[in-house]
Amino acid sequence: MSTLFLHHSSYLDHLTPVGHPERPDRIRAIDRILEHEKFQSLERDLAPVGALEDIARAHPMSYVDQLHRLAPKEEGTARVDADTTMSPGTWEAVLRGTGAACLAVDEVLAKKVSNAFSASRPPGHHAEKDRAMGFCFFNNAAVAARHAQAVHGVGRVAIVDFDVHHGNGTQDIFWNDPDVMYCSTHQMPLYPGSGAASECGDANTIVNVPLAPGEGGAAFKEAFEAVILPRLEGYTPELIIISAGFDAHTRDPLGGLNLVEADFAWATRALMDVADRHSEGRVVSVLEGGYDLEGLARSVAAHVMTLMTG
Repeated sequence: MSTLFLHHSSYLDHLTPVGHPERPDRIRAIDRILEHEKFQSLERDLAPVGALEDIARAHPMSYVDQLHRLAPKEEGTARVDADTTMSPGTWEAVLRGTGAACLAVDEVLAKKVSNAFSASRPPGHHAEKDRAMGFCFFNNAAVAARHAQAVHGVGRVAIVDFDVHHGNGTQDIFWNDPDVMYCSTHQMPLYPGSGAASECGDANTIVNVPLAPGEGGAAFKEAFEAVILPRLEGYTPELIIISAGFDAHTRDPLGGLNLVEADFAWATRALMDVADRHSEGRVVSVLEGGYDLEGLARSVAAHVMTLMTG
C-alpha cells in the first residue's frame, strides 16, 4: 500500500500579517519539495471541507459558531489574540484542515493506504476546547482522534507531538480522557508555558518530556527511548496520530532546539514500529509548526519518505 498526501490550495488563502511566521509560503515550500521524483509514488488527494459534527466532538458548537461569526467574509482581518488572526480565506482553510485529518483516518482505517500525511495550515495543537491561540483555531489531531473513535469504533488513540512548542490545546481536550494518550516533547521554557513533566492528566494519559534550550538529537532520542516509547508500548494504542511540528529544527526562528531532519525521520520510524506492533501499522500525521522554509521542507521530506518506506 501507499502513503496518502493530503493538501489543498485553500491553505494559501489563510492570510496573516506581513512578517508573520505562519505564512502561506510554508505550504509552497512543502508542495515544491514533494514534487521531487522520489515522491511520485505518493497517493495524492485534496482535503475536503470538514463536517461541523466532526469538529464538535473536540470543540463545543458554541465555540465553532463564535469563530464562524468572527471570520471576515469578504475583506479585512479579525484578531483573535496577539498573534492569531483570521482573513476571508481562513474559515475554509481551517475546515479543510479538519476535513483532511478525518479523511486521513478514514483511508488508513479502511486499509486503502498504509499511512497518511496532511499538510494543512493553520496548525492546530494550541487550540483548546473553546479557545483559539498560538496561530491555531481547531485542533486537527484532536478532531481526528475523536472521529476515529466515534465513526470507526477505535478504542485507544495515542497522539504524539514533537513540535518545539507544547500542545496545550491537545492536553486541554484530553486531560481527563483515559482513551486518548497525549505524548509531547517540547522546549521548556517556551510558549505557551505548559507541558511540565508533572502535568499527567486525570487519567495519567498525559506524558510530557520537556527539553532544555539548546538540546539536540541525543536528548530528543533519550526522551523517546526512556519515556515516550515505553509509555506507548504499555498503552497499546489502536491508532497513532502524529502532531508533526518541525520547528524544533536547528534552523527554526521560533525555537531553540537543535534537531535536524534525520531526528524527525528517526522519531517517525520509531512511532511506526510501535504502530506495527500494536496498531496494525495505522499512523496518521498532521502538520503543526515549522517556520524556517528550508528546515521545514527538508524535515517534511524526511518525515514523508520514512512513512513511504515503512
